[in-house]
Amino acid sequence: MNVKRTFGTILTILGIIGLIYCGWGFVNHSTGNRELIVTGIIGLIFFMSGIGLVKNTKDVA
Repeated sequence: MNVKRTFGTILTILGIIGLIYCGWGFVNHSTGNRELIVTGIIGLIFFMSGIGLVKNTKDVA
């Protein structure tokens, strides 16, 4: 079991959840602008770093 790949998957999932929450809040106007911007930026950072970890980690048999 590769820890980097697992951590990358977790970060990617958290990033997707953050981006979905940000989009949902933007469409429904349910939360403040600052909260949506911060959530979107953090979600984007998590998503990109998770994808980078999964992509750059080599499989070890």
